[in-house]
Amino acid sequence: MSTLAVYSSPDTRPRVLHDFDDIASVLGGIGVLFEHWEANRPLAGDADPQSILAAYQDSIDRLNERFGFQSADVISLQADHPQKDTLRNKFLSEHVHADFEVRFFVDGKGLFYIHKNNQVYLVLCTRGDLISVPADTTHWFDMGTEPCLQCIRLFTTEDGWVADFTGSDIARHYPDFDEFERTFAPAKA
Repeated sequence: MSTLAVYSSPDTRPRVLHDFDDIASVLGGIGVLFEHWEANRPLAGDADPQSILAAYQDSIDRLNERFGFQSADVISLQADHPQKDTLRNKFLSEHVHADFEVRFFVDGKGLFYIHKNNQVYLVLCTRGDLISVPADTTHWFDMGTEPCLQCIRLFTTEDGWVADFTGSDIARHYPDFDEFERTFAPAKA
């Protein structure tokens, strides 16, 4: 289940939301697009990237009309990946991109941290969630110590998604993915 925690500072209690429409509204207020997509056809658990892209083509086309994407790909990362720690650490520090960052979670989950207007928004994205972080917005990402995710990435330029790190240590002051899940994820029924 998608979850949003909004912090005014690392030592204050955050405002926590679980309702999808409420999360989308709060994120929309800072220019972050947050949607839920459904596949337009059944998708096998071992589907190849082309099948995954085809299953979400209607949603991709709708977004493409608005933003003019030049490419899309599918990435997958599981807990048994030999470079999972290196890949996780790559984006744990605050950074910006010249292009907006668009991720659709076909499966699994990940935690985006968005630093905007003196607040930090922790967004747990889960299966079916699309998030678009605007260009030049400070943020970072954590997939946890045991990653499990499959995402469609959409790009408007080849070089716009290069990370420009801010040098700030802000990320160390907020819960990591694993702590966030233990603390804020709703109890399973």
